[in-house]
Amino acid sequence: METRGKGSLKRSKPNYIFSIIGVALVLFIMGIMGWFFLNVKQASNLFKEDIRFSAYLRTMNKDSISQIQQFIAKKPYAKGVTYVNKESAKAIWNKENNEDWAKILDVNPLPESIDFYAKAAYVNKDSMQKISDDLMGKYGNQITDLQYPKSLVSNLDEKAKAYGLAFLVISVLLCIVVIFSIDNTIRLAMFSNRFLIKTMQMVGATRGFIAKPMDIKAVVNGCISGLLAIALLFSLIQWLENQIPELKAINDTNQTLVLFAGMILMGVGISLFSTHRSVIKYLKMKLDDLY
Repeated sequence: METRGKGSLKRSKPNYIFSIIGVALVLFIMGIMGWFFLNVKQASNLFKEDIRFSAYLRTMNKDSISQIQQFIAKKPYAKGVTYVNKESAKAIWNKENNEDWAKILDVNPLPESIDFYAKAAYVNKDSMQKISDDLMGKYGNQITDLQYPKSLVSNLDEKAKAYGLAFLVISVLLCIVVIFSIDNTIRLAMFSNRFLIKTMQMVGATRGFIAKPMDIKAVVNGCISGLLAIALLFSLIQWLENQIPELKAINDTNQTLVLFAGMILMGVGISLFSTHRSVIKYLKMKLDDLY
């Protein structure tokens, strides 16, 4: 009986290796999806925060201008608030349009303005309308208009909602596939241990005594799978950043570390759950049903 138990344990070792590799590959695929989502979101936020908003001024009073500038700067949505005089406005216009009107016009027709950039969370149609109402309600007699590319903001908002919903559906489906894939991989690995589990039960071992070492093994294997998946994903990220240097600018280290931690937790959690469930299942089965 002891020889038979040892034989079952030896036969299980290759399955554990295949199980670790299989789980690692599934976690790697999940990690790619997560990293892609994080970078697309980060790129979208950077693009949104690169949209300039201009509050055109009617007043020429420097104290009033300073007051308006400070009012905008204190708002949670604003960043990079600057006062743009006529000469600066002319330089910006020439740069964006690649020409100089000085040869045609003697007078600078551009108004002074306070320019700022909004944080990504506020770059949507509803928020920008509230910002505009807030500024015009407070300084409507000193600000002629708040200008920003309205059509671009609306399109970004609509596309972000549509793409976000599509990605959410894909992510949910992927998570379901990942969970079932890891569960099936673990169950196949535990299948070769069914006689060992039943043998231990027949000689009087308790459920806790039988399950504990296998649960610990599942936690260790889950960690190993997660670390292997992280190593593969990290190598892929490094290669992509070398091929596309722009990715380095949008890469958020903190979010990537959270993704890595999530991969390990998912690997450990599902491995532990599947292993413990399989142990309990084989303990409840009759010996004849194991064949």
